[in-house]
Amino acid sequence: MPHPELKTVVNGIVFENPFLLASGPPTTNARVIAKGFDLGWGGAVTKTISLDAAKVINVSPRYAKLRSHETGEVIGFENIELISDRPIEAWLDDLRQIRKAYPSKVLIASIMEEFDRARWHQIVRLVQETGVHALELNLSCPHGMPERRMGMAMGEDPECVSEVVSWVKEVSKIPVWAKLTPNVARISEPAEAAVKARADGLAAINTILSVNGIDLATLRPLPTVEGWSMPGGYSGAAVRPIALRHVMEIANHLPGVAVSGMGGIDNGKDAAEFMLLGASTVQACTAVMLKGYGIIDLMKEQMTAFMQDHGFECPSDFVGHSLQYFTTWAHLVEIQRQARDARHSGVVDGDSETWKGAIAHETAQLTSNEG
Repeated sequence: MPHPELKTVVNGIVFENPFLLASGPPTTNARVIAKGFDLGWGGAVTKTISLDAAKVINVSPRYAKLRSHETGEVIGFENIELISDRPIEAWLDDLRQIRKAYPSKVLIASIMEEFDRARWHQIVRLVQETGVHALELNLSCPHGMPERRMGMAMGEDPECVSEVVSWVKEVSKIPVWAKLTPNVARISEPAEAAVKARADGLAAINTILSVNGIDLATLRPLPTVEGWSMPGGYSGAAVRPIALRHVMEIANHLPGVAVSGMGGIDNGKDAAEFMLLGASTVQACTAVMLKGYGIIDLMKEQMTAFMQDHGFECPSDFVGHSLQYFTTWAHLVEIQRQARDARHSGVVDGDSETWKGAIAHETAQLTSNEG
């Protein structure tokens, strides 16, 4: 079998590997993005850019780690950090600089604006002229600036998602991804709204609205800013099962739509799970903050080993492969009943290929009947 190749193509964009630095502190300027590219990341999504950085005022401390009481290991991470506070002029220079220095790497600009068509048009025109490959619309930051109807305040409303994506598509000459919030009952609804408005792809998930904890010595919430706090965005390995569920629901509901998956990914095995559930690319942020940009080596190594083990030649061979194994509770009950009946009947050996074939046949019939 040929040696597996990590190169993949999404929305006509060629990624040398499916691993992207996610929007956040690891992509806060050209220097750190360049570091990621030098170490082997296939792409990067910039920290979110807006037109008026003067309105972005961060506080400190803005991070809090959730640790195991037994081992002290970091099992979760919360932030109350806002989008980039760098002027857009500085960002435009950075974007041009990165594109010139790394022509084979994929650069995606994360952008966010108020609920105003003219402002979205303006930022899209400015940013796309730098040569970036795509735009990721931040419709999902769970904290900060809701009074400006930005971030999650947009993303939790499918009608708002549809309108913003439509505005962007009016002027965008490059692919557009809508980054979705998990802080909704059904992520398929804003996902569908974005796709109907002609989004070229979706990114999921952004962080989960959370309270990291309370300092039992001071009785103050964490992180504590002059004794006060607010709910923030939860990330890290602990959110991975939730992120996988959201990606699965999006991919099942909107087959064929490009999805960039994220949420607790810090190695190639995690990445493979997201891709088996429908993600074409994967993004990492918290793991990079905790472990460094060098985790890309292990990610590529483990992904290649996984592909070799299963005979996959390229990522597209297995994207969405495991979606077929999800069904309804009623169907699970019926499958198990059939399996028990078959074993108890003595007609087939419970471990035989004949038994497996019989169950597979009946399962296929049930699925057909349910359809």
